[in-house]
Amino acid sequence: MSITLTDQDKLTLRTAAYGAVTLMSAADAAGKPHKSATEGSIALSSATGLVGHVLAEYPKDMKLDHKSVAAIADQVLPALTAAMSLLKQQVPAEADNFRRTVIVAVEAAARTHQGQPSPTLADMARKITEALDAA
Repeated sequence: MSITLTDQDKLTLRTAAYGAVTLMSAADAAGKPHKSATEGSIALSSATGLVGHVLAEYPKDMKLDHKSVAAIADQVLPALTAAMSLLKQQVPAEADNFRRTVIVAVEAAARTHQGQPSPTLADMARKITEALDAA
């Protein structure tokens, strides 16, 4: 069975995944935000399956509101839930793949520090996980 995602579906997946990395980078503003973004993006580019193919396309159509972390979260957290719902309906195995991929990217973004991530990073990771699990 071949699954075809619409352009809007792909945009939702990319916004959710790359947005999660953007949120982690923003939460690390006092630390190493560029390193967080790089590590998270590398994790996303390592995805496989349908999710990997979608995330491999450059997210040029993705527009994140960078006015504040809250504005980014208002866009990204619902996109994470929507992406999971979409994949659960169309390709359940890819929903698990997407969730694992985003979690790995979040963990990669958080590990740029020695020891435990800061409370800010840990809280953002929790919010991202909750959004993924809300579907």
